[in-house]
Amino acid sequence: MEYDKLTPEEEAVIIGKATERPFSGEYNNFFNDGTYICKRCHAPLFQSEHKFNAHCGWPAFDREIPGSVIRIPDPDGCRTEIVCSRCQAHLGHVFIGEGFTPTQQRHCVNSISLKFIPSK
Repeated sequence: MEYDKLTPEEEAVIIGKATERPFSGEYNNFFNDGTYICKRCHAPLFQSEHKFNAHCGWPAFDREIPGSVIRIPDPDGCRTEIVCSRCQAHLGHVFIGEGFTPTQQRHCVNSISLKFIPSK
């Protein structure tokens, strides 16, 4: 599978599993209609209707597109990493039971891991 070429900053997050600084990402306060896809392989990951403002500093979604994300427990046992199911790009973490939405899920995603495709 061929992947898009990444900048060093994108590679640090997507491959190296770093985290972008809070409130610095392009999609933190962005609420247009469309689909968020993986920056590395273009797999559809999240729909805009599932995005909400969690005031956490990163884009937050209360669910993923079914089958698009793999959950991996962090070694510290406190968090669960989420990666693209197609290319294993690091997206961020998912938190359960916080009460923000009826799904009780907050996918906290690095903007730099995403690309937005507007609805037609």
